[in-house]
Amino acid sequence: MRIGILTYHFPPEPAFIPGSLAEELAARGHEVRVLTGFPDYPGGHAYPGWRQRWRHETHDRGLTVRRVLRYSTGDDGMRGRMASWLSFAGSAALVGRRYLAGVDALYVYQPPAAAFATAALLRLLGRVPVVLHVPDVWPEQAVDGSDDGRWAARVRAAMIRTYRSATLVAVTAPSLRDAVVALGVDPDRVRLVLNWTEERIFQPKTASAAARRLVRRDERCVVMYAGTIGARQGLMTAVRAAAALPGTVDVVLVGSGADEPRVRGLAAELRADNVRFVERRSPLDMPELYAAADYQLVMLRDLPELHSSVPAKLPAVLSCGVPVVASAGGDTAALVERTRAGLSCPPEDWASLADRFWLAAHIPPPARVEMGRRGREAYLREMSLPAGVDRIERLLRESVAAARPEQQRIKLS
Repeated sequence: MRIGILTYHFPPEPAFIPGSLAEELAARGHEVRVLTGFPDYPGGHAYPGWRQRWRHETHDRGLTVRRVLRYSTGDDGMRGRMASWLSFAGSAALVGRRYLAGVDALYVYQPPAAAFATAALLRLLGRVPVVLHVPDVWPEQAVDGSDDGRWAARVRAAMIRTYRSATLVAVTAPSLRDAVVALGVDPDRVRLVLNWTEERIFQPKTASAAARRLVRRDERCVVMYAGTIGARQGLMTAVRAAAALPGTVDVVLVGSGADEPRVRGLAAELRADNVRFVERRSPLDMPELYAAADYQLVMLRDLPELHSSVPAKLPAVLSCGVPVVASAGGDTAALVERTRAGLSCPPEDWASLADRFWLAAHIPPPARVEMGRRGREAYLREMSLPAGVDRIERLLRESVAAARPEQQRIKLS
């Protein structure tokens, strides 16, 4: 097939899903055309060695990548994000009609950043079959409170329009299917495709001496959080839980984000010396850092839209064979419990999380290893790259087959 891919982020950004999908589809013999922006995540500025310019195309064995201009800023607020998203939509619309002409099907990886571009392209491309891959549903109100509701409502409206107009919709969590159907999508057009991770990076590793020095101070149990320190994660709950167990567990937070000053401030206020911060690391470093800790912490706040999402961190951790402590609800907690890959507790409940930290510290090391093994087996069985690409490839073929009778009907009429 000739397959178009629209995605806001793409490698060298840490965009494992669209990046590995494009490579694998090209390796399977498809002609793949990617439409994306210039890499700027997470700092909001173009990567070193990259310069935004109007015509930038690369070609490699059946895979063509066209990058278009978008406004890049370090501003994490709603206005800055909207400027980036809308500029990407305008550039994608100008280029997309010609660049994607003749594709048999269009795959769209649609977090909120791609909503406006998707809506514009669907109007321009007409009756091209579309598989829309939805990682989460945008809330009525911005999670970080940086918006009065008007922009959040516009993003949500754009996303809903694309859900309803897509040929097929792939969702990344079971409850997300119900959320999409509730927005008016025909349930027969919604399929479950669990997220995979970048398997060339996230594999079981042995911790190096350098990783152990960075993560551990002694033999005390270490629970590590690695990722964005933002409004959705609610890491102040983890700080409060750690502060209640000063001699039992160390909590190591690796990463950065808009909420980092608040989280650091709370740790200082509570004198939580067992909470330590490590600056953001390359994904290449993470498997060894995972191995140096005893558990990986997965955090989501108690928000309805987050109950139907599974953060990308979780499949990465499971692929590495590392046990999990999850402070989350909905599908994230259900996945951890079903696979018996770790411990879980309700979100935004520091006392329950402290209880799980205490229990985690007292579980014998062989039992921790067994948790990691079960998680790794579940990942290979249900979430691996080959399994995920197989499902997406089937959906693309199914979307093309579904479109043919409609196209023939239009020709006859």
